Amino acid sequence: MARVLLTGFEPFDGESVNPSWLAVRAAAAEPPAGLEIATAELPCVYGAARVALRTAIEETRPEIVVSVGQAGGRPDITVERVAVNLDDARIPDVAGARPIDEPIVPGGPAAYFSTLPVKACVAAVRAAGLPASVSNTAGTFVCNHVFYALAHLIATELPGVRGGFVHVPYAPEQVLDRARPSLPVASVARALREIAATAAHTRTDLRVAEGATH
Repeated sequence: MARVLLTGFEPFDGESVNPSWLAVRAAAAEPPAGLEIATAELPCVYGAARVALRTAIEETRPEIVVSVGQAGGRPDITVERVAVNLDDARIPDVAGARPIDEPIVPGGPAAYFSTLPVKACVAAVRAAGLPASVSNTAGTFVCNHVFYALAHLIATELPGVRGGFVHVPYAPEQVLDRARPSLPVASVARALREIAATAAHTRTDLRVAEGATH
């Protein structure tokens, strides 16, 4: 059984739910065959999220970590390719912190690439009938903070672990005015199962065009 840790976030920015955590729980309730899925809810707080992530990894000893966060406004499941060593908050985190132009790891590399097969994961989600794309920016809020912290931990302490980050759209109940895109939590959970299974069984990523011009 391959051990996978899925993490989601608590609600933030005035929301009552966070689809990342709802979908993570739903995905773990019906894991793909051959996978053992553990979950952890991370605080949407700079610093504390890194500590909670490390604790969850130490407790579950996963082979693969997929952290998941909300990207309100995006229409599809976006598998992140790059984490940058930068906290630059447009809005405060749940604890009220708002770091500006601060490194996540002082002296650390400017960026890390995901160690998941990002293009294969996107292809698997699309094959399941759901919208997906490769993203080249995880932002500079707590999602990127966790993604970079995970990548740094893997690079410096956990070479046998692979990991990355996935952004998901709003849940329908967050956009009752229908002015912004959303996906049902059940659909997002299905996408996360596809991503977890693909990550567990794929070592060499697809060589297909998934770039962006801007």
